[in-house]
Amino acid sequence: MNGRPSMGGRDDRRRPQSGLRVNHRIRVPEVRVVGDTGEAFGVMPTHEALRLAEDKGLDLIEISPRAVPPVCKLADFGKYKYELSKKTKQARKNASVVEIKEIKLRVLTEEHDLEFKTKHIRRFLEEGNKVRLLVTFRGREIAHPQTGHAALKRIVGMVEDVAVVEAQPNLEGKRMIMIIGPKPGLARKVAEAKRAALAAGGAQAAAVKAAEEAIAADDYDGDADDDDDLDDDDVAEGTGATNGAAKPA
Repeated sequence: MNGRPSMGGRDDRRRPQSGLRVNHRIRVPEVRVVGDTGEAFGVMPTHEALRLAEDKGLDLIEISPRAVPPVCKLADFGKYKYELSKKTKQARKNASVVEIKEIKLRVLTEEHDLEFKTKHIRRFLEEGNKVRLLVTFRGREIAHPQTGHAALKRIVGMVEDVAVVEAQPNLEGKRMIMIIGPKPGLARKVAEAKRAALAAGGAQAAAVKAAEEAIAADDYDGDADDDDDLDDDDVAEGTGATNGAAKPA
């Protein structure tokens, strides 16, 4: 088998770290076999599938153990593990990472500061992140924790269309903390809105271009008509001149 140990040797005893069963570790009586390039060999007894893999110099890899019968693939196990590892890394790379952003507030945050912070909160939520709202008490402000509750309630009310409360206000020393997250489906709605805006912008640009081309075409036709009029006048003047010159003769 291309220099690899026989199926009765090392391949039988190994337990792949991926949890996949390979070759003689596959104990079911029959399997559905597919090739490395997607061809279907159908359902057959497992011992025949092992013989087929050995004839082709490949491994028999159980890729879908819960199917009935289990599905096995004919492939080089080393290459298969490598491709599987690449796909897993790519999936992790593409997976969205939820971050927790932090916005600091005071008990008496001024209106313009509050609006500024609200814009940041909306942007964080639309990006799919969570936001930790932190109210810091100074001096004797801690004697009135209800003012912190009021500050948090106020800012949550300003973003209630895009946010949900995930952790109620909690007083920790001289800080009161609340965590909010994006409403379900918010990121999808934002992405759809951006795509619609881009499509609308493209359609508008196409309409403007078409209008400009139409105007240019009209100008060209007008210039051509003016040239025709001048040619007719020139012909008329030329004819008159010829007739006048002919009289003396």
